[in-house]
Amino acid sequence: MLIRTHLAITLFFVLLFIGSVENEIVFVFVALLTTLIPDVDSKNSTLGNRKIFRPLQFFLKHRGIVHSFTFLILIIFLFVLFLPILAFPFFLGYSSHLVADSFTQRGIRPFYPFKRNISGRIRTGGKAEVSIFTLFILANLFLLILRISEFF
Repeated sequence: MLIRTHLAITLFFVLLFIGSVENEIVFVFVALLTTLIPDVDSKNSTLGNRKIFRPLQFFLKHRGIVHSFTFLILIIFLFVLFLPILAFPFFLGYSSHLVADSFTQRGIRPFYPFKRNISGRIRTGGKAEVSIFTLFILANLFLLILRISEFF
């Protein structure tokens, strides 16, 4: 999926959970940032096209270990031990990216290094993805209106 769709989906979940977190600014920032991370291994991605991440692309195959729940579980374990405030937003942003990509034609290997691939029918950038993006934008607007109305 395109990054805009990942951001729209993650924002939806951020808006669902924002009322139950301690530090809302950290929560929003970390969740939205971490939805970008699984594509760091692609030179065409928002993070991957930055020079600082180019060396990673020599060692990582796109939609390999970084696109797996295996990697996510390992990272979350480290966050729970050392930076627990970041664990939930990191999980939320990262896992929403993985779940969304599992519906694309290319899919993901959820438990890398196992070869089992899960995939769907959505073509990246295609009409179905545009529809999903639009649906999440509308849902986000609805949730924002609900959040704003809570203040009045």
